[in-house]
Amino acid sequence: MKKLIALFFVLLLSFYSCKKEQKVEKTNDETTLEIAPVSPDMMENAVIYEANIRQYSPEGTFNAFAKDISVLKELGVKIIWVMPINPISEIKRKATDGSFTSDIDDEEERAKYLGSYYSVSDYKAINPEFGTLEDFKNLVATAHKNGIYVIVDWVPNHTGWDHPWITEHPEWYTQNDKGEIIDPINPDTGKSWGWTDVADLNYDKEDMRNEMISDLKYWLNVANIDGYRMDVAHKVPVDFFEKVTEELEKIKPVFMLAEAEQPDLLVKAFDMHYAWEAHHIFNDIAKGEKSVKDFDKYMVKIDSTLQDDDINMNFVTNHDENSWSGTLKERMPNNKEIFTALTYAMPGMPLIYNGQEYDMDYRLKFFEKDSIPKTRGEYFEVLKKLGELKNSNSALNGGKKAAAYKRLNSEENILMFERTKGDQTIFFIGNFSNELDKISPPKGKFLDYMTNTPIELKGDTLELNPWDYKILIR
Repeated sequence: MKKLIALFFVLLLSFYSCKKEQKVEKTNDETTLEIAPVSPDMMENAVIYEANIRQYSPEGTFNAFAKDISVLKELGVKIIWVMPINPISEIKRKATDGSFTSDIDDEEERAKYLGSYYSVSDYKAINPEFGTLEDFKNLVATAHKNGIYVIVDWVPNHTGWDHPWITEHPEWYTQNDKGEIIDPINPDTGKSWGWTDVADLNYDKEDMRNEMISDLKYWLNVANIDGYRMDVAHKVPVDFFEKVTEELEKIKPVFMLAEAEQPDLLVKAFDMHYAWEAHHIFNDIAKGEKSVKDFDKYMVKIDSTLQDDDINMNFVTNHDENSWSGTLKERMPNNKEIFTALTYAMPGMPLIYNGQEYDMDYRLKFFEKDSIPKTRGEYFEVLKKLGELKNSNSALNGGKKAAAYKRLNSEENILMFERTKGDQTIFFIGNFSNELDKISPPKGKFLDYMTNTPIELKGDTLELNPWDYKILIR
């Protein structure tokens, strides 16, 4: 009998040790599954997904988005970045043509303009357009149950014109010589950026900084989110963000993304920033205005400017690019797949913007209601396959202990590099031109990953069609 009891406890202990990355808690008589804390290991093989709640579904709600979170898991997504969840200011709310909605006489016409997500009227409230606080908490819990972390888009540089601080603490805002609160100014020109629907915050005010940090803590405590994406991070003092991360980490480990390409932000404040320069190089190569040589120069540059534990967010589109610069069909009409594959194969973390997985070929409206398509096509399967490889093969690790990157040739239009980590090796070979081209690939037996075909290369030249690529696993 004692042996049976001992065996029972051994089995029980084994069961719980296997569950070490998840814990079960009882809350209000309901069982919820908690995700493991944010860690560097999670960042190594993650895919990040940008969710524009307003435009993700016809309903434009948290609940409608939450229903599809299991689909994102299919794509290898490990982090969801939710665009701003806060209420949007009505004072100086903008219409699509840049005018203020208050200048529109027709009530029906005025009502269709919902304003910019980045004109926040209350940092501690939920935009009722999207649902309730409970709906948002359900979204976070659903993501966690699927092994996905949630970060929230935060707007620290400015607020909307009907934020309570405008009247309660006007001294917390930048003011002109007349003592009037102003919108953000371009320091290079001394003139307005044109963001007239927002008021610029003054980071010389310590009380404002403290209140902002308090509001940031609120969402970790109330909704159990896992970090933030900071809007226009390059316009806010670095020391503020360092304090933010220090304070948030006292609550729980967090993942922090900077909308900037500024290495000093990555020293203490952020885990990842935008690879804007790479993105613009992609666009220029796609148009024939730059070549692989320019990408090589970029890779050499970041090798010297970034530290080993700095993470780049690689992307072919996002909400700004889609709405203002053009769709993938406009910017990369015949070659979006090769650039997408490159964002997964190069060091860093790849981004998917909602709708990208469904071959969205139109610009989402920014100030009005819109909706993404939901029909799966070839591109969905491409992203799914790339996500599976990113998640599972350490040779594509792109986090704080990224796999090694080694350039293997110096052709004008052919990019070939090797990624290695431990005993895992992957080769990326791509023809970034409109012409048929040849390359001498490495010798050996490989799996052509995208076609799932075993191949043996014996030193002969490999022919690549225009904008064709291969991911070879040794």
